Amino acid sequence: MIETKIKPQPEKLEAVVIRFVGDSGDGMQLTGTQFTDTSAMFGNDIATFPNYPSEIRAPQGSLYGVSGFQVHIGSVEVSTPGDSVDLLVAMNPAALKTNLYALKPGHTLIVDTESFNKKNLEKAEYTTNPLEDGSLENYKVIEVDMTSLTKTALKDVAGLDTKTISRSKNMFSLGMIYWMYNRSTDYTIDFFNKKFKAKPSLIEANTKVLMAGYYFAETLELIPNSYTISPAKMPAGTYRIIMGNTATAWGFLAAAEKSGLELFLGSYPITPATDILHELAKHKHFGVKAFQAEDEIAGVTSAIGAAFAGDLAITTTSGPGLALKGEAIGLAIMTELPLVVVDVQRGGPSTGLPTKTEQSDLLQAMYGRNGESPVIVIAASTPANCFNFAYEAARIALEHMTPVILLTDGYIANGSAPWKIKTVAEMPPIKNNKITEVKENWHPYDRDENTLARNWAIPGTPGLEHRIGGLEKDAVTGNISYEPMNHEKMTAIRAEKIERVKFNIPDLETEFAQEGDLLIIGWGGTYGSLHSAVKQMNEQGHKNIGYAHFNYINPMPKNTEEVLSRFKKILVCELNSGQFASLLKIKFSQFEFLQFNKVQGLPFANEDLIQQFKSLV
Repeated sequence: MIETKIKPQPEKLEAVVIRFVGDSGDGMQLTGTQFTDTSAMFGNDIATFPNYPSEIRAPQGSLYGVSGFQVHIGSVEVSTPGDSVDLLVAMNPAALKTNLYALKPGHTLIVDTESFNKKNLEKAEYTTNPLEDGSLENYKVIEVDMTSLTKTALKDVAGLDTKTISRSKNMFSLGMIYWMYNRSTDYTIDFFNKKFKAKPSLIEANTKVLMAGYYFAETLELIPNSYTISPAKMPAGTYRIIMGNTATAWGFLAAAEKSGLELFLGSYPITPATDILHELAKHKHFGVKAFQAEDEIAGVTSAIGAAFAGDLAITTTSGPGLALKGEAIGLAIMTELPLVVVDVQRGGPSTGLPTKTEQSDLLQAMYGRNGESPVIVIAASTPANCFNFAYEAARIALEHMTPVILLTDGYIANGSAPWKIKTVAEMPPIKNNKITEVKENWHPYDRDENTLARNWAIPGTPGLEHRIGGLEKDAVTGNISYEPMNHEKMTAIRAEKIERVKFNIPDLETEFAQEGDLLIIGWGGTYGSLHSAVKQMNEQGHKNIGYAHFNYINPMPKNTEEVLSRFKKILVCELNSGQFASLLKIKFSQFEFLQFNKVQGLPFANEDLIQQFKSLV
């Protein structure tokens, strides 16, 4: 009697968290991105967290040279890349040493055995080989000689050097994961065909290694089963996976189209904001003028000049660059020109932690200029809504004739999520204060009686010739003025103009509870972590915890005080030492604001948040 081996059906999972880690040259970002995009094509909800070293050429095999990419895919709502990992792929000992803490006990670890040699073990500060000393007995370890298997797969491919062959092993690991989670390889193979169109040998090499990994996993007895994660239930529409920086760039493109203005970007490349410059530079066909400046000051002043000339003017930076732009932003405030400053925040003072996330620039955005220099400050909260808030920053700047600082951070800028594609027709209208007709007794500082926005006369328009500059000017004519009362009046007008923006932004809303024992407050890129933690508490029966997230920082929504008054305790959670809590204490001193802070260059962990919340209810 001939027995027929029945292939087991894939086990269904709601969600899974996978982390790929290796040397910065091992292609972990590409591997993670390909798995993410493939899962997105399948219809899963997704959140990602790329985490890579600050040094461009960190020493191979070193603990501080490890590059990682974490992806969380699900058939249910996914709002964070996840805390604990279900599957860890470690390409060398250093990657294992720095990331094993995140792997859940009893879950799967895949390692490239060839990399666990004496030299690499010493670099990773191992005294014994973890594959042999029993230290991994709490995990399901799959040992694979990826390097040798990759070489075998490519032995008949012509035109490949040793380095290229070795670097292809990331595709072997990706092929294994595709089989394990029941993913098609078609999207990635199509990617190879497009990316390496001019190099057929690389198409062949990457495809062969990818499929070798896939079939190896299929035949490996250590992996008895595969898994599947069903498509997520999401509102109907056309989606794409989008990174926060890309979404930011596209939001500005939409705003330029909607406002009928040309888009100008004056920017100096700085991590992690550079990709906004790269993206907008691709779109000259939309009338984008992208200027790569020699330094931060040139970047912002070129944008101010463009605003003076009638463009939608943008400059992008990170915290150190924002410090350098401070004086010029003051000029834009005084001249009352529409300017959007994007600050993609990163950790630490000075150079600090260029590739790590933090919310460290809030007080700098609020007060980091000489004199009385208020600006509008708003903050995006997810990779996808970077699009919305870039658009919103442009709208407010144009409608209120003042600079707007848009805060994102490394976490959401480099992270990715599904984004429902919008049309320009769907976006809210953008009005501006541009004037073209000469009126009797016209003055450069004539204002809208409701918003206090001055009119926007373009230089060279007959009858609307005027001068504006950095010296204090008369409240009407714009001529230089040293009158004490006029200076006080102009200072008050500029402040009141910012305050009136609260009538042109949405009210603050709470999730999960409208009133109760505890209100969790967050702002900016902490949304996913905080929302996920409060949701989990709610599902556990804590119906008295509400969550309020601030995207509008200055001014705050007009109903903020009323929302705060509905809860007995208020906890402000930030990836800094308490900057937003300080603002709330200044403005609403009648309330007590508790704080939960983290300054590690990493997002909040779900379990840490839940423990903190439980201690207060």
